[in-house]
Amino acid sequence: MITTNNTIENVIETAEKHLASHFHHLERIEQTNFNKILQALIDNQLGEQHFSWVTGYGHDDIGREKIDQIFAQIFNTESAIVRPHFVSGTHTIACCLFGCLRPGDELVSIAGEPYDTLHEIIGIKGENNGSLKDFGVSYREIPLKNNFELDLDAIPVYVSPKTKMVFIQRSKGYHWRKSLTIEDIQNVISIIKKINKNIICFVDNCFGEFTEELEPTDVGADLTCGSLIKNIGGGIVPAGGYIAGRKNLVKMASQRLTSPGIGEKGGCMFDLNRVILQGLFFAPHTVCQVLKGISLTSYFFQKLGYEVNPKPESIKTDIVVSIKLKNKSLLENICKLVQASSPVNSHLTPVSCNLPGYKDEVIMAGGTFIEGSTIELSCDAPMREPYILYWQGGLNYNHTKFVLSKLSLRGA
Repeated sequence: MITTNNTIENVIETAEKHLASHFHHLERIEQTNFNKILQALIDNQLGEQHFSWVTGYGHDDIGREKIDQIFAQIFNTESAIVRPHFVSGTHTIACCLFGCLRPGDELVSIAGEPYDTLHEIIGIKGENNGSLKDFGVSYREIPLKNNFELDLDAIPVYVSPKTKMVFIQRSKGYHWRKSLTIEDIQNVISIIKKINKNIICFVDNCFGEFTEELEPTDVGADLTCGSLIKNIGGGIVPAGGYIAGRKNLVKMASQRLTSPGIGEKGGCMFDLNRVILQGLFFAPHTVCQVLKGISLTSYFFQKLGYEVNPKPESIKTDIVVSIKLKNKSLLENICKLVQASSPVNSHLTPVSCNLPGYKDEVIMAGGTFIEGSTIELSCDAPMREPYILYWQGGLNYNHTKFVLSKLSLRGA
């Protein structure tokens, strides 16, 4: 049991030595992704003129069009739409689902129950709230093998030629399961396309961008999406999201964001063109800082005897590490420490409460420069047994080290 700051510092120093080769691996991923982004900026001849913006309807915004082209190249897709009008990653997912699915279609979730905020969208709970279920879209989900990992053998049992779309959630969400690697996603898509090549393979890429050298669309995903206040915004983009994939699918999703007839052709960018592109330029380094931080955190809590997911040197395919604390008071105390060690609102105390889209009370900690920015260091948890803490983000690796050095777990 760690009980003194001196001992904590020793554990951190030991962890860094132990993780040195893993950190070097993460830096190689950073370099690959940075090269890819810089090449896209060069190939698309980004210029200062693309930082300007237009008002009102947003007609003929050359900067907005340039951003879409750059994101499409990075994701190796036919098309992309990047907009500050997306409220969250959940909003981008909803636009993809409602944009591409029609009454009578079937949606299948590949990795068990999806993230809590999608339940009402799909219609897993609630009636007459405008869910997919209300619009006549049926839904099935494939249970996890051992309640932890993908069951590839079960896919042909649940997915049939009548299935219109499969939903692949890359990150674990509020579940104790393995987050999906790019290799996992590639294996799923290969099986799906053998069943019916016309099934839309849709990947929720939230928390996953630039954690590996490839993105889901590099291995066959038809459509993917995410939030600009997570990985791909580099920690500086104040709002928004993106969708990338096949041109016809991106167009249908964009018409849910705006309207049929407008699609991706409209929308004022509110002087965010430069910030979105600069955030993208920062993103590989920021994500690498995060991955080092969650690897250190994983080692730290594992050393204390807690079960962690993923393990310190495991492949990191999202920016979250889960810690099974099995102790409500400890969970609350760690959240308080993270809040007290935040650059913003450090004087506030997090308390659990009911939040829209969640079935349990949730406690959230993290004073971030951008509200809800999970690329910044934060932690949260649904208040239910076994009291799993979801520790995520960290723009600066040193911030993670600072918070861990303050932990005092005597009596936990």
